[in-house]
Formats: sequence, C-alpha cells, structure tokens
Amino acid sequence: MKREYILVTLFFLITSIFFYLFYQLVIPFFAPICWAAVFAIIFFPLYEKLLVKFKSKTLTSITMCLLIIVLIIGPIAYLFGALVGEAITAVAKVNEMIKAGELDTFLSINLPWLDSIKEKLQGYYDFSNLETEQIIKDAVQSTSAVILNQTSWIIANVSRLFFYFALMIFTMYYFFTDGEMLIHKLRRLMPLTPNQVNVTFNQLRDVIQATMYGGLTVALLQGLLGGIMFAIVGIPSAVFWGAVMAFLSIIPFVGAFIIFIPAGLILIIGGAYIKGLVIIVIGSLVISQVDNVVRPLLIAGKACMHPLLLFFALMGGVFLFGLLGVVLGPLIAAVFVTLITIFEYKLHPESEVSFSDETD
Repeated sequence: MKREYILVTLFFLITSIFFYLFYQLVIPFFAPICWAAVFAIIFFPLYEKLLVKFKSKTLTSITMCLLIIVLIIGPIAYLFGALVGEAITAVAKVNEMIKAGELDTFLSINLPWLDSIKEKLQGYYDFSNLETEQIIKDAVQSTSAVILNQTSWIIANVSRLFFYFALMIFTMYYFFTDGEMLIHKLRRLMPLTPNQVNVTFNQLRDVIQATMYGGLTVALLQGLLGGIMFAIVGIPSAVFWGAVMAFLSIIPFVGAFIIFIPAGLILIIGGAYIKGLVIIVIGSLVISQVDNVVRPLLIAGKACMHPLLLFFALMGGVFLFGLLGVVLGPLIAAVFVTLITIFEYKLHPESEVSFSDETD
C-alpha cells in the first residue's frame, strides 16, 4: 500500500473519531440548538431589514432575541400552560361523566341514520363487539397518564428548562450575528459549481420558508380561529381544542375539520341546533378556507415540498423529536431533498435539476 493511501486513511480515521467526539459534545444540547436554528431561520428576513436600520449586528441580534422572547416565546409559554390546564380539566370532566353514568346515557342516544349505516356495514364488521365506552375510557386513561407524566417532568425539570431556554437565546444570538458566515462556509464545502451552489441554496431556502411560513402560519391561524369560535359558542377547553386543530392543520391530508365537524354534530344531537350549525358553517367557510387564501400569499413563487413527503416528515419528526419534530422533520426532509439534488447535479452536470421537477 502506498504511503499516500496510508496517510489519507489515517486522516479520515482521525477525522471520524473527532466527528464522533464532537457529536457527543453537542448532542446533550440538541433541542435548544435546534430551536435556536428554527427561530433564526424564520426571523432572519426581519433581522436583515433591521440590520439595514441599526447598522450593527450586535444591536440587531439583541433586538431580535428580545422581540422573539416578548412576542413569541412568552405567549407560547402562556398558551402551553393554559393548554395543560384545560387538558387536565377536560380529562377530569370526562372521568366525572364516566363515574356518574352520563357517558352511558350519551352513547345510548338512538340515531336512526346511524343505525342504518351500521346495518349496511354489518356484513363487513361486527359492531356488536365494539365497546365504545371502553374505548373512550382507555383513551381518557391514556391521555391522563400522558398529561400527568409531562406535567411531572416539567415540574421536576424547571431548572433544566430555564438553562435550556437561556442556552437557546445565547445560541440564537450567534446564529443571527454569524449565520451568513456559516452559510458561506457550507457553500464552499459543496462539491458544485458556484452557479449550482446558488441554485441549490435558493431552492433549499424556498422549500424551508414555504414549509415553515406557509404550513405553520396557516396552522396557527386555523387553530386560533377555531379556539375563538369554540369559546364564543361556549364549548369548554377552547384553548385545548384550538391547539389540537392547529396541530392537525399542519398535517397534509388532515385538517381542523376533524375537530369542528364532530363538535358541530354533537351540539346538534344534543339539541343546540344553532350553535352546531354555526360551528359547521363558519368552520367550513372560514377556517378551512384560510389554507386556500393565506398559504398562496405566503409562499407565492416558492417551491413546495411534496405533500406525501411532508406528511411522513411531520409524522417521523414528531415520533423522533416530539414537539420539535413539527419543524425539524420538514427541515430534515428539505435538506435531504437538497442532498439528492446535489447528487443528481454530479451525475448529470449538463442538466439543470430543480425541486419543481420533484414536487410538480
């Protein structure tokens, strides 16, 4: 074996060892670093506009961190506390209904149209073995256990949460001040021509912005409108149901209608015809249409991720990273698609590859 091969092999071996050691150093702080990167990506356009006015990266970065704390993180923390409180109240109320027998009364309501549907489907599934009450009880118990475990973890790890929060702000500050330098270094490491590098980074930026601005903004708007609608008609735990609608709105092929349609039907069955119709009509004509009106305005001219890829990116992200996966999953998928595009550039340098080829 030639001396050059030995030296190259030794270099890659040492490099791999230090890559692994660096990974071990960073992985304990993975969550705050990722949240800092997410906020920096989302608000970087605003940072650039403020930088033109302030003329100072330090002052602009500090301003951005304060704005994010006051306008974003503060309300999110408040809503999260309200969400946990309402979820606990909702679960307790269902438990009370089970103990008092009210759930049995509700489930025993005779609906001719529902019985007719069951009869038609009886040949495909034996509904006599379907214990609806037991399913609901199991769901309530599972939900109670999750809420209790999460609340207990938060209480037991308050100091760690504050430390991670401070670490996130600290990291976010440097992402704002030195973000362009990091991007420049990444550009230099890519094995492509300068023109291909520019096209690739522009496409990656468009996909990330389209996913984050389009998906998250629409979901938050739909959740907010849904929560307000539930609060106006007097449905309890409006914040909780608004949060559920927001989460469902992020997922492709799903949406807020999974919550407001059954809610309206339940009110109609219970005799509150006007409230039920109001929820169904406003939900269908206003909340569901937010996606068709707002999303095109936010992502006009930007490449979008394929809905199927986005679906699995969201599901896998939540499964692996929890709440962070809502934004980290699509981000990883966008980087993955970019790497595939780079590989395609190397295989076919004579052709111009774009994300639109994959997402149309």
